Amino acid sequence: MKHKDHYNDQYILDLSEKLTQAVPDFNKETFSNSLIGKLEDKELFARFDFIVDALETNLGSDYRENLQAFYQILGPELEQSTGMFSFGWWLWPIGRYVERHGNEDWKASLTFLKKLTKRFTGEYAIRPLLKEHPQEVMKELIDWSKDPNVHVRRLACEGVRIRLPWSEKIYVALDEFEHYAEILTNLKDDPEKFVQKSVGNNLNDLYKDAPEKADFLISEWQKTPTTKAQEWIIKHGRRNQK
Repeated sequence: MKHKDHYNDQYILDLSEKLTQAVPDFNKETFSNSLIGKLEDKELFARFDFIVDALETNLGSDYRENLQAFYQILGPELEQSTGMFSFGWWLWPIGRYVERHGNEDWKASLTFLKKLTKRFTGEYAIRPLLKEHPQEVMKELIDWSKDPNVHVRRLACEGVRIRLPWSEKIYVALDEFEHYAEILTNLKDDPEKFVQKSVGNNLNDLYKDAPEKADFLISEWQKTPTTKAQEWIIKHGRRNQK
């Protein structure tokens, strides 16, 4: 099944039930009727945007109140590093809503994304926050890079990638390089492959836009004893280098 096919009529009915439990006066019929039968001809992100449009129409205009409703439907945290796309995929339109509205209250959005990412990635939703509040958000991500939860650590890294797939490029990694380097350095020996891949992909992106910075960062790491995790990350980061 393609990603887009998850977001079908049954998905809309299930989501409307969840929202009704969190928001008693939510009009699930109006919400569902505006979407059912209208998604099949749309690609993945167009489906998300159509769903977010309907959320905007059928929820109140108070962003913080809507976040509180979303908290109530998140469900249990993933117990391991895998499973995000097996169990958490249904939350992607919620992340898309935060991506669109997050800067209405960027601090509340960060707090929510730290919870969301323990079920499904917040890597897209965090990027508008980084663009508008780069220093403040990067400082928070430095703390996240030391978090005991693998998904929080991974988001600290994945969200700052210059060339994140399915997203426009952002250059906060270059503009706030000191903070960026601290995030990656905190994760260079991470035991989880899920995080290692993200760090390696960051290096790979960095090589495309600022190779001298990538070389500098790796040279700094190599001044101290290495680990297998770090060796794998560097190899992954340099995979396109001749």
